[in-house]
Amino acid sequence: MDLEFLGTGAGVPGKFRNVTSIALKLLDERNSIWLFDVGEGTQQQILRTTIKPRKIDKIFITHLHGDHLFGLPGLLSSRSFQGGESELVIYGPKGIRQFVQTAMRISDSHLSYPIRFVELGDEGVIFEDDKFKVSFMRLDHRIESVGYRIVEKDHQGQLQVDKLKELHVPSGPLYGRLKKGETVTLDDGRKIDGKDYLGKPQPGRIVAILGDTRKTKNSPILAQNADVLVHESTFAKNESKLARNYYHSTNVQAAGIAKEANVKRLILTHISARYTGKMANDLQKQAQSVFKATKVVHDFDVIHIPLK
Repeated sequence: MDLEFLGTGAGVPGKFRNVTSIALKLLDERNSIWLFDVGEGTQQQILRTTIKPRKIDKIFITHLHGDHLFGLPGLLSSRSFQGGESELVIYGPKGIRQFVQTAMRISDSHLSYPIRFVELGDEGVIFEDDKFKVSFMRLDHRIESVGYRIVEKDHQGQLQVDKLKELHVPSGPLYGRLKKGETVTLDDGRKIDGKDYLGKPQPGRIVAILGDTRKTKNSPILAQNADVLVHESTFAKNESKLARNYYHSTNVQAAGIAKEANVKRLILTHISARYTGKMANDLQKQAQSVFKATKVVHDFDVIHIPLK
């Protein structure tokens, strides 16, 4: 599981940072990629990575401001041209369906795959299968903005092969059935319950990706015990009044949320073009004074999230 940052800037594209887009790469887990926000130029950023658009099967939009959205029509069209045929699901606040359908209709764009829209209603779970659960809560921004919490379900424990060999259980297809927790009957009549020979489950990973927001009570709830929290950092430590006036957060406010929520790593993004070079490093150092495990990311940074 990896996070790849396709754009880390705020508001408008800059020389050193494109606007927001984040890829959650789940290639080992489900052979797919989930995008969180699709700012202008996202498809050009993808060209500089190994990401294949046809692998993108879910897109989560945090809010409908242009720097999180304007790259979506182009990316959808490119996915058609590059072999995308499977269904794509787009999650986002009410209005996302109208935005996409209007852009496709007026530009006379025809897609080779179906799109399913999930416009956000009541807070809570919006997707769940046997491997992942995704939920959302609303944040505090000038327009409706949300944060997403992605929870990976626990991995089954490893089959304790050594113990089975001690019992002279023959290897082969039986081991596959035992790993599934089934009970098998051996040729000598013994019954072996696979559940008795599985190690402790490996805890799944938790990622929280928040849209633009002021400091709000929902942020630490979304981030609770996360392996990684991705939070905006539009303003610096001494700009809390500006942050509040513009419905954004400071770097130290984000660090305070990370500390309160007991997260393992804080990733700061949505960096204003005012902060380049040493100033961006200062943003990181200020946040680290509150929460040590903080990193200000740049475009194309990849954050690996290992199993516990």
